[in-house]
Amino acid sequence: MPRIVDIGSFNAVREAGLAKLMPAIPRITVGMGTCGRGNGAEEVFHALNEAIQRSGLEVMLAGVGCFGSCFQEPLVSVRLPGNPLLMMRRVHAHDAGRILEGLSTKLPADLVYCKIEEWDHITAHVKYGQGYPDIVPWNAIPFFKGQKKIVLRNCGLINPSDIEESIGVGGYQALYKVLIDGRGESVIEQIKASRLRGRGGAGFLTGNKWDFLAKAKADAKYIVCNADEGDPGAYMNRNEIEGDPHSLLEGMIIGAYVTGATEGIIYVRAEYPLAVRRLTKAIEQAREYGLLGTNILDRGFNFNIELVQGAGAFVCGEETALIASLQGRHSRRKRDSTASRRTSTTWRPGSTLRPSSAAAPRGLLRPAA
Repeated sequence: MPRIVDIGSFNAVREAGLAKLMPAIPRITVGMGTCGRGNGAEEVFHALNEAIQRSGLEVMLAGVGCFGSCFQEPLVSVRLPGNPLLMMRRVHAHDAGRILEGLSTKLPADLVYCKIEEWDHITAHVKYGQGYPDIVPWNAIPFFKGQKKIVLRNCGLINPSDIEESIGVGGYQALYKVLIDGRGESVIEQIKASRLRGRGGAGFLTGNKWDFLAKAKADAKYIVCNADEGDPGAYMNRNEIEGDPHSLLEGMIIGAYVTGATEGIIYVRAEYPLAVRRLTKAIEQAREYGLLGTNILDRGFNFNIELVQGAGAFVCGEETALIASLQGRHSRRKRDSTASRRTSTTWRPGSTLRPSSAAAPRGLLRPAA
């Protein structure tokens, strides 16, 4: 697989990713997040794969993350070349044959949920196609109406186990820009101007946190990503990691570059096995493509990420307790700590690709579910 070292190799990978997302043949995806799997998505995926093999049709089949409407799982999307992407809901394994037949005639109307004619990935804009006037657009569905997907903008549309699809919709584009420009202090100022905040109760400004770490004097600096969430029913981190792990890695790599960190740690609960597997795969791919490890993008920058699985203690959602757990101690919160000078957990790639005047209001929006 290609190691990205310049704009030519970067664009080659990007084009390969776009070719997978919008191929010249039909593409079918199945929502394979935890919610989808819990509702039978694996059986649907295998049934579609078997139906494709039996039919002899040339069809691309891929797994994606959760699109957001978990109550409609299993979700299956179908796109024919030049046409909008169609979302189908509550698909069962026995529907596989009908869906394959519908590729050449008409897809089952009782399964169709909505259509997507174009999509703003923030780091890229994809136009799937026009058509199907009788099918409601995705953003007219009551559940999605009024939502602006930011953090979860790629989830449910790209294969989280394929780094090329991530790059195809703008993944690692901000990292490339930051490393080529080589001005870490400018990135921190842009993050400050965007007023991007952490998602914890304190709403701590990410730009301030990165600034603290950049100015700190130490032999070694670490970026710690808190992907532990113990609140009942909370799974924002899990959804992002399952559906778009490379966005998380990119944010950590950029944060490390601008703050001078050389080691990263992702603390994720062991109760999220799918998220752990996809993060592990994403880390491997990022290393293979030259986006993580030694001499990243041939710019002389070194940074490594280690994945640590926590035991699921609720208190580890607080940073000082989390750090104590990483150090092998009891996960207890410290009352007096400078941990915020050593950790950074929140990122939005669009912050470095848009002027601060455009980024400022976005930094205050909550991402869609």
